Amino acid sequence: KKILVIDDEHNITVFLKTYLEGTGRFEVRTANSGKAGYEAAKVFRPDLIFLDVMMQDMSGDDVADLIKNDILLRKTPIVFLTGIVTKEEIEERGGTIGGYTYIAKPILAMTELLDCIDANLK
Repeated sequence: KKILVIDDEHNITVFLKTYLEGTGRFEVRTANSGKAGYEAAKVFRPDLIFLDVMMQDMSGDDVADLIKNDILLRKTPIVFLTGIVTKEEIEERGGTIGGYTYIAKPILAMTELLDCIDANLK
């Protein structure tokens, strides 16, 4: 499966790419801005997108809107990565906010990440 990680923090994209590709289950591409992420999504056509909520050039919501309005990408699951909502707040809302799955940063439990991927790729 193909996964795109869009986050303006280079260390996060490198960490997730290294970990996910190390499982042998995924091909991972990364982008470090919203604009570059949307362009990468159009070319790479991922099965799932991890998307940072707050980035310098565009908000994650704006990138998600572009993806959802693109006929070739609109069915691609998006999982938001965020440091502005705690894991407890996400759990209180059943793991979703506004219809999107959220994962709180820092990501400490990699099994949670893999479970999230499996759930979204069904």
